[in-house]
Amino acid sequence: MTGNRDGEGAGNAADLAEPLLAGEHAALARAITAIENRDPGYRDLVSTLHPHAGSAAIVGVTGSPGAGKSTLVDRLVGACRDRGETVGVLAIDPASPFSGGAVLGDRIRMGSHAGDMDAFVRSMSARGTLGGLSAATADAITALDAFGMDRIVVETVGAGQNEIDVVRTADTVCVLLQPESGDAVQTLKAGILEIADVLVVNKADLDGADRLVSDLREMVEEGEEAGSHRIAEENAVTGGHRVAEGASDASWTPPIVETVATEGTGVPSLVSAIDDHGAFLDRSGLRAEKARTRHAEAIRTLLRDDLRELVEREVESRGGFDDLVDAVYRREKDPYGVVADLLAPIEDCLDDDG
Repeated sequence: MTGNRDGEGAGNAADLAEPLLAGEHAALARAITAIENRDPGYRDLVSTLHPHAGSAAIVGVTGSPGAGKSTLVDRLVGACRDRGETVGVLAIDPASPFSGGAVLGDRIRMGSHAGDMDAFVRSMSARGTLGGLSAATADAITALDAFGMDRIVVETVGAGQNEIDVVRTADTVCVLLQPESGDAVQTLKAGILEIADVLVVNKADLDGADRLVSDLREMVEEGEEAGSHRIAEENAVTGGHRVAEGASDASWTPPIVETVATEGTGVPSLVSAIDDHGAFLDRSGLRAEKARTRHAEAIRTLLRDDLRELVEREVESRGGFDDLVDAVYRREKDPYGVVADLLAPIEDCLDDDG
């Protein structure tokens, strides 16, 4: 039934599955464009690719604007390529208020990998999503994963607490801060510390770096005493149940890595920290639980989107939203009654199927 939800039949987008799975880079680029634009057939495309995905390690990189995320991701990609890994990068940019497209153009800032067929960099628009990740991001990750990328890096818009969406998308979350950013530690205190698997102090050659590292160490120690970071992660992916016996296997202390991305300083340490967290996820069983959480969120998102479409169509069949509002305003109907009437056809269908 997927073909009927995004156009008549499979459409052109679905035809990209075969060449993409065959390793054609042009097909991968066109597939992500179709996914982002929600072109006819994109759902059939993603459905075909889904059985071929699930092997890539997904790294999220987030932090405040100006922290040097794109430069560090560029260096991270280089380090992964040096050890023979294929890498896909999705740089989630703020949406243009006019076109809805990405406006920062991270592909320009990651130009050192131009011409490298095993390093695919793509900017995508957040399209106003609160957490900085558009609904198309998960589908684009599926495309990169099915293509055969060993590692996928998702760089997100820096927006403080709203960055929690990256937790549901990535296996390992790297949070970047910079010295003298003023509100860096306050941002962490507001809750972003709980999503960090690796804390990165970038521009560590600037004044104030030592103080920031010291503050972070103090906060991590306080978090360990309270158990806040790992409890938050375990609750997020396991419903509050521990996933392994023994504290050594089921707990993780976010390391603090100092980098100077423009010079490549500290990048090997960052790669090692990401590898260590990946090993922890495998050892504890959390990687599988995180994947289940991603799939659950994808299903919920699709249900919300499709149900909203069904309701909007029902509203239009009844004369439009304004007519319903006018009826409520005139006290001819009440809001609860309007919603009940709109949902009645859906409930009837469910009752008939039952």
